Amino acid sequence: MHILLFGGTTEGRDLASWLAGHGHTVTLCVATGYGAALAPAGPNITVHTGRLDSGAMEALMACAPFERVVDATHPYAVEVSRNIRAASEHTRLPYHRLVREGPCEGDGWLHAPSAASAAEMLAALPGNTLLTTGSKDLRHYAAPALRERIYPRVLPSLDSLSQCLELGFPSAHVLCMQGPFTTEMNLALIGQYQIKTLVTKASGGAGGFWEKAAAAGEAGVKLLIIDRPAAEEGLTYQEMVSFLTAL
Repeated sequence: MHILLFGGTTEGRDLASWLAGHGHTVTLCVATGYGAALAPAGPNITVHTGRLDSGAMEALMACAPFERVVDATHPYAVEVSRNIRAASEHTRLPYHRLVREGPCEGDGWLHAPSAASAAEMLAALPGNTLLTTGSKDLRHYAAPALRERIYPRVLPSLDSLSQCLELGFPSAHVLCMQGPFTTEMNLALIGQYQIKTLVTKASGGAGGFWEKAAAAGEAGVKLLIIDRPAAEEGLTYQEMVSFLTAL
């Protein structure tokens, strides 16, 4: 099969490798040059780099004999998934959504429906915060009284670092690091920076959620979870592999 695969996520890269290793041809779409640098290489894998709107997605789908579209984008990339689904419908290509398993409820976990709500909650919580939700929504945490006690952990890219500094986060607080992160690494950061609250998305196992939750529990700090925008239907990674194997 020739599959168009969207997603610079961990499971997206893993699925691209699995497909190529089983003789399929894969075009892997990632949004940034950093995502392209992490993409697997091989004779059956072509990497398309750059953000695409719905029209560009349709054009891409029409330019090659793709047989299926797999959406392995981040669970919080709601608009991107919507555009992929619409483009696949317009081009009449079968669409399949790869979903992450969500976290279960834990004792004492705090929840916020959005980054803006999480920032409001943090303003009322004492102490330093380890922010592990990336650079996209940093503006919500950039109020002067809040950013002075925020430690954003972002990807080691110029774009991520520039966003942090332009928003006024102290340079000594910006942690440019590439995961995955172990529980021990999260614990070390919590101890090093005297963290009292760890903020995360409900990103599931592939996003390192359980290692963050375990570290927060062991260190006795608050865990604040930004909930997913909406429940999704689709296949987990193992279900997707089984489905594609059976075709």
